[in-house]
Amino acid sequence: MNLRKPLLAVGLLLSPAMAFAHPGHDHAGVLAGLAHPVFGLDHLLAMLAVGLWAAQQQGTARWALPLTFVVTMLFGGLAGFAGFEMPLMETGIAGSVLALGLLVALAVRPPLAIAAALTVLFAASHGVAHGLELPELSSPWGYAAGFVVATAVLHAAGYALARFLPQAAAPLVRIAGAASAFTGAWLLTG
Repeated sequence: MNLRKPLLAVGLLLSPAMAFAHPGHDHAGVLAGLAHPVFGLDHLLAMLAVGLWAAQQQGTARWALPLTFVVTMLFGGLAGFAGFEMPLMETGIAGSVLALGLLVALAVRPPLAIAAALTVLFAASHGVAHGLELPELSSPWGYAAGFVVATAVLHAAGYALARFLPQAAAPLVRIAGAASAFTGAWLLTG
């Protein structure tokens, strides 16, 4: 069996140029907003991890964490539209991939206030990055709608994956968290 092509594909997908969704996009408005969280490995993993982590929680935290992330990210995006720059933003994004991955891998269930505070911290970095990357000639509101919808869908996908897996496959969620944490550590070194 020839592994050269699959290994090349994996190498390209894991290259730092593909990992960060911030060099800009070729389309405008809603499509650019939809693309930003989906095609950046750092954003994609963090958004899925929020959904996975929410599914591991109990009670109110199951819906509060994704909702907190989306709302905070939107406000961060608005700040980014206004030109606000967050110190160490890329480090914060990569750190969120690492931290969220660890939270999922270890199935951490902190009190809701602590979980929400962590979620706000992570979402602010992602939101400001989205806002700063508003493509030229784009509608800020269309772009914001796109990244909010994409984020909510990714949260829902992570949540559904964790909640609807058969019990025998439940360890796969923790393995996915560990893989995300590993990727976050790799992004921090890159």
